[in-house]
Amino acid sequence: MLPRLTVNQGRKTLSEWIEIPTADGGIISAYLALPAQTPAAALVLVPEVFNVNDHIRAVADSYAADGYLVLAPDLYWRQEPGIYLPYDDEGLRKARLLWAALDVEQFAIDVGDIVAASRARADCTGKIGILGFCIGGTVAYLASAKHSIDAAVSYYGIKIDEHLDRSDHLQCPILFHFAESDAHIPLETVKPIAERASASERMKVQIYEGAGHGFNRQGYSQYHEASAQLARERTLEHLRRSMN
Repeated sequence: MLPRLTVNQGRKTLSEWIEIPTADGGIISAYLALPAQTPAAALVLVPEVFNVNDHIRAVADSYAADGYLVLAPDLYWRQEPGIYLPYDDEGLRKARLLWAALDVEQFAIDVGDIVAASRARADCTGKIGILGFCIGGTVAYLASAKHSIDAAVSYYGIKIDEHLDRSDHLQCPILFHFAESDAHIPLETVKPIAERASASERMKVQIYEGAGHGFNRQGYSQYHEASAQLARERTLEHLRRSMN
C-alpha cells in the first residue's frame, strides 16, 4: 500500500501499513504514521477493542503531527488479522467476541517485538513510548513492566487494579487517565491504583470529572471535549519529559 499524506492542523504526516516480524515467527501489521522531521522518538499506540479503525488511525496521525513516529499494531493479529471495527452494534458485537479470546499477556509480550523493530529504524532516535486506550491501556501498563520503554500512558485501562503487583517492575514513568463516571471502571477500582501511585515516583493518576469511558473518542457519543483536551496536554507533557 502506498504511503498516505495527512494534514493535521496544518501539519503534514505520511502514513502506511507495515509488517513487523515476531520472535515466534509471526507477522504483526501496524499502521505507521511518520512525523515531518526524523529521526524522532517512537510511540507504540495500542488500540481499544475496536482495533486500528479510522479513529485510532486519526489519533496516530495527530501524534505524528506532534513529532512522534507512531506505530499502531493490529490488536487481533493472532486471531483475525485485519479486523478494524466501526462504532456500531455489529462492530461492538464482534469486538466483544475478539476481546473475550484475546490473550492480553501475550500481546504485552508481543509489544517487545514492536519496540525492537521501532528502535531498529533509522528514523527513530531510540526513545520509545507506549500509549493505549481501554484494553490497550491495560497492555500499555503490562508492557511497561516487561520491556525497556521510556514512557507509558494508559487511557481508562481496564482491570489494572487486578495487576497492581506489576507496578513493582515498571521500567518507566506511567500516566493513568481515568474517568469519573466510567461504567466499566468504577472509582472504587481506581482508588487502589491511586493509592499505589501516591507511594510511587513512577505512577501518576488523573481523574476527569464529568467524563465517561471512551472520553477521548472524538466524534462519538462518549467524547468529552474538555477532558480529552486536558488529557492530551498532560500526555504530551509526560512524553516530552520522559522521551526528549
